[in-house]
Amino acid sequence: MRIHLIAIGGAVMHQLAISLHLSGHEVSGSDDEIFDPALSNLKKYNLIQDNFFWNPDNITSEIDIIILGMHAKADNPELQKARETGIKCVSFPEFIYEHSQTKKRVVIGGSHGKTTITSMIMHVLKETGKHFDYLVGSKIRGFDVMVSLSNDANLIIIEGDEYLSSTLDPRPKFHLYKPDIAVISGIEWDHINVFPTFENYRKQFELFAEMVNPDGALIYTADDQNVYDVIQSCKNNVEKIAYSALPNKTDSGKSVVLYNNVPIEVNVFGEHNMKNMSAALEVCRQLGVADASFFASIASFNGAAKRLETIYESDNGTVFRDFAHAPSKVKATVKAVKKRNPERDLIAVFELHTFSSMNKDFLFQYKGSMDMADIPIVFFSPHAFELKRLEMFSSEFVRTAFTNKNTLVFNNIKDLENHLSCIIKPNTNILLMSSGNFDGMKIECLFDKLEN
Repeated sequence: MRIHLIAIGGAVMHQLAISLHLSGHEVSGSDDEIFDPALSNLKKYNLIQDNFFWNPDNITSEIDIIILGMHAKADNPELQKARETGIKCVSFPEFIYEHSQTKKRVVIGGSHGKTTITSMIMHVLKETGKHFDYLVGSKIRGFDVMVSLSNDANLIIIEGDEYLSSTLDPRPKFHLYKPDIAVISGIEWDHINVFPTFENYRKQFELFAEMVNPDGALIYTADDQNVYDVIQSCKNNVEKIAYSALPNKTDSGKSVVLYNNVPIEVNVFGEHNMKNMSAALEVCRQLGVADASFFASIASFNGAAKRLETIYESDNGTVFRDFAHAPSKVKATVKAVKKRNPERDLIAVFELHTFSSMNKDFLFQYKGSMDMADIPIVFFSPHAFELKRLEMFSSEFVRTAFTNKNTLVFNNIKDLENHLSCIIKPNTNILLMSSGNFDGMKIECLFDKLEN
């Protein structure tokens, strides 16, 4: 099949392109800008050229189907040409659903924890010899690509994002998948640019819960009031299974899960990850994985990229990187790192990068979220505000919103780099939280400071 991807540079879109190429399809794509690692990944498979920019001449009658990414707007020249010529255009979640209609679909939804839960399930299924397709939002050890679509697997594991599907399809992505097994890991207002009120945002999860197929299962976190309210109002007559954090303890700096009172050392830490592991356990039970097999497999799970990922470690300290951007996730991540090594100073650096975190009304949701850090730092890029056409904050406004007078605020990456180089000392942990890249900050310099 000849497939063209408009907005091919997205995290999932470029992985979908690679997966389709590896499956034998003829794949092309375009975008207005593509950054690494997507750019290097696509070039590795010769899926784009140097002149990858949107051009209506890319749309020809040889194309069988066009997959449209959310980054492409309604006035996109290639999209307009495709619609004029009648070529079928679908969003990537619509394409995934069309491919998986005959498979059992497990869809992981929630405001946070989706990637980690999905990754844990994938890791266990692979370790236990199960054959399955998948879609996940982050690189995972042991998997070459983030999307896999085969013709023979009868199961697919999908990370279900609640953001909109495409400019032609304003439905949340996870509404298109029609799950047989669904997870709701938590509900916390996000994506304020498309869900202007919390009620509107929560409604998307109410609809998601009603979409679970008959004879399916709805697995949900037991200690989130917003999730509880959704479950209570759900009229879908499916099995509903609550989960909470697995019994655990910290032993000599190592995380230990207790299964039938037997300690099992695991490589992830923090109460939120113990909840994520519990959700993965419930899904794997539904898929026929024995508890003993689950715990034997999960012990070797090392996490997903940018999800409390250890990117440097020495006797002097550790540098963690996390995708945290929602207020509760920022708070949970800071708490997890501080509790892991309470004897060490914690420098926590959070980048305002999403539409929600860069909205002056929403920013107050972060109240107290970094209070457990010894040195809380917030960074934002003026260029990011320009791109999103938002009013930029003052440093004092940020400090007021976070309600911590000790919060340091930077809007110039060089100033942040210089300050970090001055304050890093032995016996310090550094936590970097962002859905972006800190304006290209040279993270390796932090390693050198800890080492020396």
